[in-house]
Amino acid sequence: MSKTMTLQPAISEKAYGLSKSGNVYVFKVPAGSNKLTVKKAVEDQFSVSVNKVNISHSPGKPKRTVRKGGRRVVKGFQKGYKKAYVGVKQGDIIPIFASEEDEKAKGKTAKAKREAK
Repeated sequence: MSKTMTLQPAISEKAYGLSKSGNVYVFKVPAGSNKLTVKKAVEDQFSVSVNKVNISHSPGKPKRTVRKGGRRVVKGFQKGYKKAYVGVKQGDIIPIFASEEDEKAKGKTAKAKREAK
C-alpha cells in the first residue's frame, strides 16, 4: 500500500514556510491512513528518511444551498480530509516546491539580462 498511497502535497503559504525552515512537508492523505503507513509511503516514494509524522483531521464544514427561488433549503456537508505533517532528516529534501523556485530563478536571470542590455 505504501507506493500506491496517494500523497497529495498541500500547497499553501504555511506549508511552504514549514518546508523551508523546519524540513517539515505537508500532505493530504487518505482517511484510513495512520502514522506508520504515511511514514513508509513517504520513505518509499521520495527516498528520504522520516523522523516524525503528525496527523490532523479536518472535518467537513456545513454548507447550505437555496433552491427554487428561495423556498427550498438543502443542507449538507463538505468532504473532510486528513493532513500529515512529515518531518524529514536534516539535509533530505522533497522537491514539492522545486518548480516554483526554478521559475523565480529564471525570472531573476531574465530580468538581469534585460537590465544588462
